[in-house]
Amino acid sequence: MRANILKRKLTLRIKRKKRIRAKISGCENFPRISVFKSNRTLYIQAIDDVKSITLAAADGRKLGIKANKEGAKKIATEFAKTLKAKKIEQAVFDRNGYVYHGVIAALAESLRENGIRL
Repeated sequence: MRANILKRKLTLRIKRKKRIRAKISGCENFPRISVFKSNRTLYIQAIDDVKSITLAAADGRKLGIKANKEGAKKIATEFAKTLKAKKIEQAVFDRNGYVYHGVIAALAESLRENGIRL
């Protein structure tokens, strides 16, 4: 029974992800910020979809950050510093099919507080 619920949740997230990605893309000066959330940690990267390259990335495992709101704020602060070093001030936020709530919302708000316009 539990496997069916998890499969359904994943299927719904993938459907949301495809619907979102059909509408947004990033370029060198205006990258797409993609978030992946596992049960243990967060991963975030800035992607140039025109050239298909990753401009910047942050890994929660390397920073010792857990997948909670406090961890999201810390990783967003570090990621914003990396983006500013590369002179990126604006971006498109790709929540990757996750509901804009909790950890994902805290991550986006922290990016905005650190000077990245989403």
